[in-house]
Amino acid sequence: MPAGFQQLGGETVTRTLALSVFTAVLGSLEFGYNIGVINAPQKVQPTAEDLAVCQQVWLTAGMRQGIGWYSRWLGKSLRIIEADYNATWVHRYGEPIPTGILTSLWSLSVAIFSIGGMLSSFCVGFVSEWLGRRKAMLVNNLFAFLGGSLMGMSKLCSSFEMMILGRFIIGAYCGLASGLTPMYVGEIAPTSLRGALGTLHQLAIVIGILIAQILGLESLLGSEDLWPVLLGLTVVPTVLQMALLPFCPESPRFLYIVRCQEHHAKSGLRRLTGRLEVGDMLAEMKEEKRRMDMERKVSIPELFRSSLYRQPIIISILLQLSQQLSGINAIFYYSTSIFMKAGVQNPVYATIGAGIVNCAFTVVSLFLVERMGRRTLHMLGLGGMSICAIIMTMALALLDSVPWMSYISMLSIFGFVAFFEVGPGPIPWFFVAELFSQGPRPAAMAVAGCSNWTANFIIGMCFQYVADLCGPYVFLIFAALLLFFLIFTFLRVPETQGKTFDQITANFHQRSQGGMMDLDMGMDMDLDKPSTELDYLGEESIN
Repeated sequence: MPAGFQQLGGETVTRTLALSVFTAVLGSLEFGYNIGVINAPQKVQPTAEDLAVCQQVWLTAGMRQGIGWYSRWLGKSLRIIEADYNATWVHRYGEPIPTGILTSLWSLSVAIFSIGGMLSSFCVGFVSEWLGRRKAMLVNNLFAFLGGSLMGMSKLCSSFEMMILGRFIIGAYCGLASGLTPMYVGEIAPTSLRGALGTLHQLAIVIGILIAQILGLESLLGSEDLWPVLLGLTVVPTVLQMALLPFCPESPRFLYIVRCQEHHAKSGLRRLTGRLEVGDMLAEMKEEKRRMDMERKVSIPELFRSSLYRQPIIISILLQLSQQLSGINAIFYYSTSIFMKAGVQNPVYATIGAGIVNCAFTVVSLFLVERMGRRTLHMLGLGGMSICAIIMTMALALLDSVPWMSYISMLSIFGFVAFFEVGPGPIPWFFVAELFSQGPRPAAMAVAGCSNWTANFIIGMCFQYVADLCGPYVFLIFAALLLFFLIFTFLRVPETQGKTFDQITANFHQRSQGGMMDLDMGMDMDLDKPSTELDYLGEESIN
């Protein structure tokens, strides 16, 4: 086989294809890093000077403020970033920050990341059509560079406003990256590898989270002096992606179908496949473009008004909700306390262990997705998570009376995380790109991404209150939601494994006209139809 080509799953993968996918998922890595980095710095324990400050507050600001600060220090201690907020407040106003204001500033620092992502994700369609997939990722890095710089310089400038603004801007970057990355990878990937390569988006996210957890250890960058470096490191993958993107081709499908640039599309196809003759692929794209030109431009409202797009967009939204409403955030919230009760001396390392399980089973999903199918894996993940959630509820309820239940809880945590990364973690991100053809895909990615970020924001704002109200029984709520998503997936979500975009779209078109034929049967009727993706990789030898 010629140098620069490798076999993967029976397909020929060129260096250009590998480089393009790697470069694209650097945005996913940065997405995951910024999810985990805000909670990575360890809590700082009170010193004698801190307790003296509490006493001074007690004397000067009154008993209520003094009790608030004293209980905050001794009860759960301050996060390092919160302590820096207080130091900034003292520097400005000469007195410690009121606990209510500190709580609000910290909550805003965490939640504004989701607000930025929610707003920018709604612009994915417009930006990707205006600039193109590759150039949009390149320009998006400016947000990452600006946001990372603001966060990294916030301590030096004694400004928590810079920190909050930086979190908002980096959230805007992640919102665009969460749509642009799976869109670009899905369009350049061959059909038989589209699921495996699409899973790399989620794998990069969980690797980013794990890197943030490891670097956030107090012995590394999670200290009072080095936490700005921890936050500012987000610019490293930004610089790397900006350096590599010029060597990656633009999506040939975008160039030919949207921009009508046949010469550039042909050049991109040759680079991605290693073939000199790509006329057959261009002919298939030409046919798709001809059908698109006969239809009106698909807007976001049209996705819901048209019977052709209504069902796939509802499926896309619910798949995204199945990820965010699965309870994975609740698991990580409870994990540290459960590990402590199980006798783990340093539970932060056990939490990192859960992150390693997170990564490992995402890799497992990468190899299974093209063998078992997207729908099957998603249902397997949802069912397994539901069972683990029920076991978790029973174990937590009996934890005080039956000490060994803490070990059952630990196993449930690892099982819950493993099943999440088999199905609800990676599947929804690239499933959306498979349900839509080139025309409505950008608008659909925008709606699905906004749904994911909105659910993320709601969970972040409401979960703490629900957890305080329900205690360990909060997992029964997630078990019920997981069961609902499992039933919905079984009844409504199609299998897209090995199917081209045209075949999937044609089946929904049949359904919209009243045909209730089984999806797989409808698709199998089209198996002899040429693919409109790059599914010719490996079919011919390199000239």
